[in-house]
Amino acid sequence: MKRTHYFLIFLLGFLAFTNPVKSQTFGKNGMVVSDHYLASEVGVEILKKGGNAIDAAVATAFALAVTHPEAGNIGGGGFIVFMKSDGDVTTFDFREKAPLEASPTMFLDENGEIKDNSNHRGLLSVGVPGTVAGLYQAHQKYGKLPWKDLVEPAIQLAKKGFPMSWGLYRVATRISDADESWDIMKNYFRNSEGEIVAPGELWKQEALAETLTEIKNHGRDGFYKGKVAAEIEAYMKANGGIITQEDLAKYEAVERKPVSTTFDGYEIFSMPPPSSGGVALIEMMNLLEAASIKEVEFNSTAYVHLVAEAMRRAFADRAEFLGDPDFNPKMPVDKLISKEFAKGRFENLDLNHASKSDSSKFGQLYGGDHTTHFSVTDKDGNAVSLTYTLENSYGVKMGSEKLGFIFNNEMGDFNPIPGVTTSTGLIGSDPNLVAPEKRMLSSMTPTIVAKDGKPYLVIGSPGGRTIINTVFQTVLNVLVYEMRIDRAIEAMKIHHQWLPDQILYERHLLSPDTRKALEEMGHKLRPTNNLGVLMGITYDSELGIWVGAADSSSEDGGARGY
Repeated sequence: MKRTHYFLIFLLGFLAFTNPVKSQTFGKNGMVVSDHYLASEVGVEILKKGGNAIDAAVATAFALAVTHPEAGNIGGGGFIVFMKSDGDVTTFDFREKAPLEASPTMFLDENGEIKDNSNHRGLLSVGVPGTVAGLYQAHQKYGKLPWKDLVEPAIQLAKKGFPMSWGLYRVATRISDADESWDIMKNYFRNSEGEIVAPGELWKQEALAETLTEIKNHGRDGFYKGKVAAEIEAYMKANGGIITQEDLAKYEAVERKPVSTTFDGYEIFSMPPPSSGGVALIEMMNLLEAASIKEVEFNSTAYVHLVAEAMRRAFADRAEFLGDPDFNPKMPVDKLISKEFAKGRFENLDLNHASKSDSSKFGQLYGGDHTTHFSVTDKDGNAVSLTYTLENSYGVKMGSEKLGFIFNNEMGDFNPIPGVTTSTGLIGSDPNLVAPEKRMLSSMTPTIVAKDGKPYLVIGSPGGRTIINTVFQTVLNVLVYEMRIDRAIEAMKIHHQWLPDQILYERHLLSPDTRKALEEMGHKLRPTNNLGVLMGITYDSELGIWVGAADSSSEDGGARGY
């Protein structure tokens, strides 16, 4: 056997040892749980250097842009929910925006139909990225360590490289030559010899390192102005996109008040619109409180039916009412998250029969399933729940090789055809139609649950339209069924999004008898392999420690504490 082969075997063994699969991880002073163990380690190192949860979140996010490129990003956007040690909670909205040249019918042909899947494919589907602006704004207001110190670890990961994992390699072999239009993907995973980097070998991203260096040296302006912005505009013009330097210069993240409710002595804080996740989560929690969910056995037929009916109602309200608050100032958010509204919603719920979803009234949005979430806590009791995304896996799969990052395809989260709503899930309601500088509605649901004014549960997930429901059920599992965090994450999940009218359930985790009983109640069921990739932290008050767990479906995910 060649010496290089012995080295590869040793390296893979070392990686397996340094990234062991654990059900739970413990930390006295802080915790980071993310979709890549190296990014979690970056975050923890920032905590050890005296950084707070915001500092660690910024460093982790940039590291994920290197190590988890299918969703970690500087070419997309997302949300932060931040609970300070004094119990105050705020959020940062860095959701992408429609470009200035966007219009409600921009994706339609002469027959009023979507042309060539253009709301998801090609550069018209790219929203103005928000990630760098959001991270920078959060750091400027609440961070402790210098900005440069937080971006530098990601630069080093990109410049020096990190070991290619089998999961990344699997994607690389499938995507590198799959489609000629996916320009950046052709060489994205290749080394200097033009070969796809093999598992265990170092994958270097020199162009991305240079872009990150601009961001390190110039902060927000390193992305939204200067040579990076100029190259974004040039690339867009050359390839059919409409984002300009003016779009980039005008982009701003927004600090917003969270949506919140109480549940059995806990306080729940989540993201307000343009995320729909927090409103829907709170509406469902309030409805199940009205339904006395504590009296219902977990995973029983009654449980699945009740949870599915709560989901049906929340998603219907989501599609009818929610959008960018800056364009929809009369959204009835306070009504939707009120206890009284939930009681009214429960009154028309039949405990023995499934409701029917009517596409002539309202429904649900399209949403990609490749987002990433991470959770962070620090020694002072600050907590961050951050979810960000490119929409589909690797976004639009396009980008300038000079910049080294992939653009989102988030414009697909707008309602594409004004006034058209169908039973298959296409929505045309006004609140989420395309408009210049408007933020598209999102399903991302970063959430923090507090007990006695202190963080108790920090949770979130990717999964597109399923995010809301996987987070909702995990919160239920911890608060109602008192599951420890790893079991709450791994427990059976379902998904109902109003339209199409069906329950999606995780294969092999819902018993045949329960499925049969649900079908007899009028539900339609469809199996899927997995729902969500949750990253969570809970606080053990008895021991005074943070307990973290990464979903086992994340191949490279990891919880790191200290």
